[in-house]
Amino acid sequence: MSEEQSAPQGVITDYDVRKVMAALPHRYPLLLVDRVASITLNERIHAVKAVSMNEQFFQGHFPGRPIMPGVLQIEALAQAAGVLAVESLGLAGSGKLVYFMAIEEAKFRNPVEPGVLLDLHVEFTQKRSRVCKFAGKAMIGDKVTCEVSFTAMIADS
Repeated sequence: MSEEQSAPQGVITDYDVRKVMAALPHRYPLLLVDRVASITLNERIHAVKAVSMNEQFFQGHFPGRPIMPGVLQIEALAQAAGVLAVESLGLAGSGKLVYFMAIEEAKFRNPVEPGVLLDLHVEFTQKRSRVCKFAGKAMIGDKVTCEVSFTAMIADS
């Protein structure tokens, strides 16, 4: 029995980078979701970004003390939300994209350095056919690195 077959109804657990790339238009170096640990349809997602020293942004942010920029943590959370929206709203293959509209209440708690797995936790706070609101937290273990609320629009690509 596969993980997907043993997961509760409405929960997806078999979601690798190929499926992420099928759900999102982003590609290297801007694809910031490496895999999805679980999706509870219409509710939440737990995705993962493996933060490597080879990331382009570490060349200049900051030499001698590499730290992942906060805006890229927010982008990673937004991409995880995009996967959640695509799966929950049945948008795969529809020609629709999920676009950022607003970022609110962003807080940065701890630095993200190379060599960690950044856990991306996002949940719907409001869901309509064209506009969705989300709350997200990026974490390393039990330490929050970033918290944010944001709004996205579903539109034609």
